[in-house]
Amino acid sequence: MARLVLKFGGTSVADLDRIRNVARHVKREVDAGNEVAVVVSAMAGQTNKLVDWCRQASPLHDAREYDAVVASGEQVTSGLLAIVLQDMGVNARSWQGWQIPLKTDESHGAARIKEIDADFLVERISGGQVAVIAGFQGIAPDNRISTLGRGGSDTSAVAIAAAIKADRCDIYTDVDGVYTTDPRIVPKAKRLDRVSFEEMLEMASLGAKVLQVRSVEMAMVHGVRTFVRSSFDDPDAPQIGVGDLPPGTLICDEDELVEQQVVTGIAFAKDEAQISIRDVADKPGVAHSVFGPLADANINVDMIVQNISPDGKTTDITFTVPETDYQRAIKVLEENREAIGFQNLEGATDVVKVSVIGIGMRSHAGIAADCFRGLAAKGINIRAITTSEIKISVLIDSAYTELAVRTLHSLYGLDG
Repeated sequence: MARLVLKFGGTSVADLDRIRNVARHVKREVDAGNEVAVVVSAMAGQTNKLVDWCRQASPLHDAREYDAVVASGEQVTSGLLAIVLQDMGVNARSWQGWQIPLKTDESHGAARIKEIDADFLVERISGGQVAVIAGFQGIAPDNRISTLGRGGSDTSAVAIAAAIKADRCDIYTDVDGVYTTDPRIVPKAKRLDRVSFEEMLEMASLGAKVLQVRSVEMAMVHGVRTFVRSSFDDPDAPQIGVGDLPPGTLICDEDELVEQQVVTGIAFAKDEAQISIRDVADKPGVAHSVFGPLADANINVDMIVQNISPDGKTTDITFTVPETDYQRAIKVLEENREAIGFQNLEGATDVVKVSVIGIGMRSHAGIAADCFRGLAAKGINIRAITTSEIKISVLIDSAYTELAVRTLHSLYGLDG
């Protein structure tokens, strides 16, 4: 017997037929003797509709009332799934975030979890009742409903798994696991049986869309073994995967990895923009004059490259920002032109960041050189480079995205 948290996203609960399919997955685990908590998202498209209604009601709406509206999507799903489970003979009840309670900070619309008092929840689960929990929501210090922002249901699920000391948190989604890269670009991409928390964190932050970064961070901090699997698999099919797991990908501590590949996967992010500041005086404090105002505007800067002129008097600074912040970043820099002292400001949005990721890179030399050589052989120019112990990221023209991903995937022996 195990204690499991099962999380189902919007596409998995898009309508009543899919909710019934989810209920079959839940019942399978109950029939196997497991203690089960379920975390659900709103039905596909519902959150966007609720957000749009708030914007139509008032562009400057109260964030607390916004949370009251958008949290209702998960409330509907949790109630419907509890009803379906009860109709199947499963002892189940719905829970809202405030009923647990899942306590957050005061940042309505993008709250962070501070504490979960799970004693009552554990008592009910231990007694054989399935807890169907509305994800994405909690209760703020002002005693009002709060929501966790993008990817909030994944974060809810991992946090609850940590709080109830679950053996595993199963994230059911519309894919059957984590792949070496996007199979739509590289048909030979392989599903990974296991991947470390660190690798998954890099993959999520560098463009892989399977899990949200916050949920992976929380899983790593609390050591929550997280399993990615498909909700569209037949619930009655044999649960035969690798080891003692069904088909899918286990995200776990590095110690659990039986075999460590040098490179685990290739990720890419298209939502990048490049900004270059030309002919800035090369003197102490110039970097702060550029990046300080951007930080004050809550604009995240990623890759940074600085080139000093031959005479040592001026420098060029190139960096990347999320594409959604591109115009705002340009405006902030123009407003600070006099303080920074640059001559020209250039930018581009037709760029993509491609990353090579693997914990095996720590102990293997030449991985970066292979990457650069492989891209050069295909005529792909690199605009910027960043590295860490377990990743290499290059910024290239977006027109070469697929060619670069396929080239690197083959180069590191990841083709199936």
